Amino acid sequence: MDLDQLAALRTPEGSAALAAAARVAGGDPLAAAVALRSAGMPPALAAAALTQAELRRRAVGKFGPPAAGMFLTRAGLEQATRRPVADRRAARLRAAGVRVLADLGCGLGADAIAAARAGIRVYGVEADPVTAAMAAANAEAAGLAELFTVECGDATAFDVGRVDGVFCDPARRRAGTGRRIFDPNAYSPPWDFVVGLAERVPYTVVKVAPGIDHALIPAGAEAEWVSADGDLVEAALWCGRLARVPRRATLLRGDVAHELTGSGDAEAPVGPARRFVYDPDPAVVRAHLVAELADALDATLADPSIAYLYADVPAATPFARCLEVTDVLPFSLKRLRALLRDRRVGRVEILKRGSALEPEKLRRDLRLAGDEAASLVLTRVAGAPTVLVCQPVG
Repeated sequence: MDLDQLAALRTPEGSAALAAAARVAGGDPLAAAVALRSAGMPPALAAAALTQAELRRRAVGKFGPPAAGMFLTRAGLEQATRRPVADRRAARLRAAGVRVLADLGCGLGADAIAAARAGIRVYGVEADPVTAAMAAANAEAAGLAELFTVECGDATAFDVGRVDGVFCDPARRRAGTGRRIFDPNAYSPPWDFVVGLAERVPYTVVKVAPGIDHALIPAGAEAEWVSADGDLVEAALWCGRLARVPRRATLLRGDVAHELTGSGDAEAPVGPARRFVYDPDPAVVRAHLVAELADALDATLADPSIAYLYADVPAATPFARCLEVTDVLPFSLKRLRALLRDRRVGRVEILKRGSALEPEKLRRDLRLAGDEAASLVLTRVAGAPTVLVCQPVG
């Protein structure tokens, strides 16, 4: 996609092409292209429209119905924030008193549009001309062009004295290749600039990769990990006046948010494997809040380095899945296969932490047959390779 192609898609002829592409997207791409060209559509316009239609189809999971009117790039869609996460962040910024926000590296505008919906005036800065133009088009499609404006330029040159809040989502993929960047100093804007924003703007939020090294978290910042329906989707650093606690795990379940907070450096007690095992949500694990969850559940670890929690009685919690342990075995393929055969287990789900075994290979090696189901937890107990045979707890 280039600026000329984007401009063509925004004409009446382009709108018609997008509508036609939406009707044939999702099937065989070659057949879709042939259908559009057979209708007399120029090849370049057909290709651009089909690309947008396919990206819009994928984007529904992140943005909901508004995805049908957005302009997207593959890389931009991958890094864009899901709407429920962006809306929640915008509400927190608004509640903290932010009225004018800079979105440095605004991408396609997902976070800026959420902030504008919350009533915040947003100035977006984006280095890539096509992405910047798409962000502006997306603001217009959302009816928010007066609250969210975009300039194409260097985020590090923006005058942050014009705003009282900053949101920054540095690019973590290489331009042109789309490959992930693991060195924060190679982000765009670079990491030193990003973390320095907190010293210049009283309300600063930085979106980071969920796998961020805790050693990179600035002193005094609140680090939050967010999962949506069990999938870890992002992490963010809340700095300056926005920081409330050292660590936070936020779990979004539909329209409901559950939060667990703590220091991030507490250690859970260690004990034997017990009747019930809890598999904590990945946001809890990444936030280093397993000890806080253990305290709430009166649970212990069976190995100090593995985030499975064990308890004598089950307790309802949104922060972990609970399984009832029927057997605890030192790992032996022969013994496990015999036990499952005797119980007529033909279907298993396999969970693992601290095990080098490959679940799909183990599934094949078990030679399952039967009409019963079980859950297998591959782990370590007191350092020894162990398998827990379990049943889910409702």
